[in-house]
Amino acid sequence: MATANLLLFLVLIIAFIFTTATAALAPSLPPSTTTSLVAAILSTLGFQDLAAAAAAINLSAAIPATIFAPTDFSLLTCPSCSVPLLLQEHSLPGLYPIQFLRTLDFGTKIESLATNRCLTITASSSGFTTTRKVFINGVEITKPDLFYNGLLIIHGIQGFVSHLSPFSCRSTTSLDLPEQPPPMAAFSIMRLMLKDAMTMLRISGYSIVALAMRVKYSELADLKSMTLFAIDDESIFMEGGSGEGRGHAYVEELGFHIVPNRLLTAGGLMGLPIGTMLPTMKSGQNLVVTNAGGEGPLKPMRINYVKVKRYDVVHNNRIVVHVVPTPFPRLDHPVI
Repeated sequence: MATANLLLFLVLIIAFIFTTATAALAPSLPPSTTTSLVAAILSTLGFQDLAAAAAAINLSAAIPATIFAPTDFSLLTCPSCSVPLLLQEHSLPGLYPIQFLRTLDFGTKIESLATNRCLTITASSSGFTTTRKVFINGVEITKPDLFYNGLLIIHGIQGFVSHLSPFSCRSTTSLDLPEQPPPMAAFSIMRLMLKDAMTMLRISGYSIVALAMRVKYSELADLKSMTLFAIDDESIFMEGGSGEGRGHAYVEELGFHIVPNRLLTAGGLMGLPIGTMLPTMKSGQNLVVTNAGGEGPLKPMRINYVKVKRYDVVHNNRIVVHVVPTPFPRLDHPVI
């Protein structure tokens, strides 16, 4: 076991050297820039109503996404519709180029950015796979891959549009089925969110954490959501008497730094009272809030007596990442 752990850590070191060298070349845009970018792209492509909606809901290009964009004329077919909501319902997390869409099974459902609302993908059965027409909820993609920059894909669609049904994630609209999306829809979204989080961590100075997540990818992909406490690369490799050289232990103990199936953003985390127990992916081992977040800068929030340095360094609709300077110690006694 010790040999395997050593080999894993050596692999992580090599990868760290490579990713650190390449991270400097990666573009880094502030949230305000990425938000306005989507609206600007839609406007340039001629989708003026969607552009206004993208600005209204702060739709960001910071995570990979695919937009099935109805024309302004198509939006007139639903005068009572909310265009901002339609935009979310016609947007998928992740990249879906036309050639990939053509390979999906007939009737594949994919959860959109609108919670519990799924788009149904169908394709014509005639002709070669590479030339099949693809339909989104019955509306044809008339301008496939209209925009594709590696982080955002926009397909133009034209036809009658309407809001998605609250039963759209079901395999049928029968009312006797459980009211939840099919498992494959939920899993595909989590996998996309994991890849997005790992990408953002790599380019933000947390490449070792991203690689540790990749090692445990199969376990993490089964979660519905998660809150992760990360350590930056510099702290993981730091040596010395301060104790921060223990960062390499973080890689092996990643599960102890993950709160599974709970999305605790900055507001939710800081609102937890002292003594709150947070279950981790290590069975029977919990984290404890030892300093509440609302006690001011002189008494910053601490979990297992470790200060939370930064909040929401990565945040998508399934994963949130906060920063701590050292691995969490285990507590022998509960906090009073």
